[in-house]
Amino acid sequence: MLWACIVLPHLALDGVLRRRPDAGPLVLVNGPVNARSIVSANREAREAGLHVGQRLSAAQALLTRFDALPYDREAVDRWHRFLAAVAYRYSSEVSLLPHAIVLEVSRSMGLFGPWPRLEAMLRADLTALGFRHRITAAPTPHAAHVLAGVSDGQAVLTPDTLRRALQRVPIAKSRLPAAATEALPGMGIRTLGQLLGLPRDGLRRRFGAELLATLDRLTGELPAGLDAYRPPDVFDLRIELMHEVENIASLVFPLRRITGDLAAYLAGRDGGVQRFVLRLEHRDGKVTEVPVGLLTPEREPGMLFELARGRLDQVQLPEPVLAMRLIARELPPFVPAGRDLFDDRPANAVPIEQLRERLRARLGDRAVHQLDSTTDPRPERAQAVAGQSPCGSGFSRDAFAFTNPQSPIPNPGSKASRLKPLPQQPLPQGGGPRPTWLLDRPIPLRGTAPRILAGPERLETGWWDGGEVCRDYYVVETSLGQHAWAFCAPGEQAGWMLQGWFA
Repeated sequence: MLWACIVLPHLALDGVLRRRPDAGPLVLVNGPVNARSIVSANREAREAGLHVGQRLSAAQALLTRFDALPYDREAVDRWHRFLAAVAYRYSSEVSLLPHAIVLEVSRSMGLFGPWPRLEAMLRADLTALGFRHRITAAPTPHAAHVLAGVSDGQAVLTPDTLRRALQRVPIAKSRLPAAATEALPGMGIRTLGQLLGLPRDGLRRRFGAELLATLDRLTGELPAGLDAYRPPDVFDLRIELMHEVENIASLVFPLRRITGDLAAYLAGRDGGVQRFVLRLEHRDGKVTEVPVGLLTPEREPGMLFELARGRLDQVQLPEPVLAMRLIARELPPFVPAGRDLFDDRPANAVPIEQLRERLRARLGDRAVHQLDSTTDPRPERAQAVAGQSPCGSGFSRDAFAFTNPQSPIPNPGSKASRLKPLPQQPLPQGGGPRPTWLLDRPIPLRGTAPRILAGPERLETGWWDGGEVCRDYYVVETSLGQHAWAFCAPGEQAGWMLQGWFA
């Protein structure tokens, strides 16, 4: 087995800095009101002379202007569990340790590649989320935890080299029971190598069985005995803003952050999201809810952000916003769309899913619908909008249309053009081409006389329900160079009727 350990030495501070990346000198303080001390400080505060363990009163005497925020243990626990959910993407065996996460990765390397590649992926995810870290690997989780406290990036890949790696670990960083950590240096035992060389019976009489059990878990003689972590079935994350926000534009940064967190959580679950709710919190407990629905489960961070931003832009804030909360309860399985091996689309092309959701966010839920085909041969009845909710899960990734077919591409002129005897080309056997955009109902084709490209194609149907039609269809080119599908009644030249447009 091979265990990776992720140590998060600045978890509390990193959680705060994610909300305010451009903060000046900032410290986190803890302790009694009259004796608070600094437990964490950012780079600007350290450069100004502030340090961990310093009394807040002394820091205020040294530096007049800096931000001092209380250490929030509940927030630290939330971030700890959130990052464990992110790590769940790489292993099904994830456990929580104090300010650290351990995960079994020996089987994961068959999927993600050798340890250096897997380590780089873990670091990339944590860096993108804004959390500083140290990562090590060892055959046991406790050994990986101990080695992470000594150095960053160390990898002990075999049990044979584990004991040698532990030899040099100082007792002060060995994570042994507190009684042993305090007593052993006074006895001249300063490294784990010296401790492992002592007789076990003497250690048991002096420190009890707890010390021996800890050593056995380090070396793999005993099972790790860790509780497995499982990510929750509901994503619920709240970001408290640093000041009151009165316009939507100022909510873009926290929105990007919170949707990115949602995407990372979904990747850990290997799932997607179908619907989520943004809650904008105001004074006196007032809340503005912004529901966001998708036609299919998605988890791409850019798409989630674009969709949520489009919905947020339509909101009129009744009051200043104090906090933003995202709740996602509908988390169905995610099935990525199939891609061609050789994709000939332009590099800057927008994926069809992202374009679809962007249009829905800007134009409304009912602006895009699924199209179903019918068995009726009349073109105006050949397709129909599927009877489903805008957020239904049966949407086809390859078939969607805008719901304003009565507004075709305009053509100049106001007089219906007359059929002229132009050279005609026969349509291929079995019928001619069909338009890309089929209109909901035929309308007059206005403007100058079009040029016939192909036709005629006779359509005679509808006798069974009283809606009998008899038409000759042509492929024509308008004066603007547009290719259209038009018809007129057989034997008549009263004008063209437009039925559809070709792309």
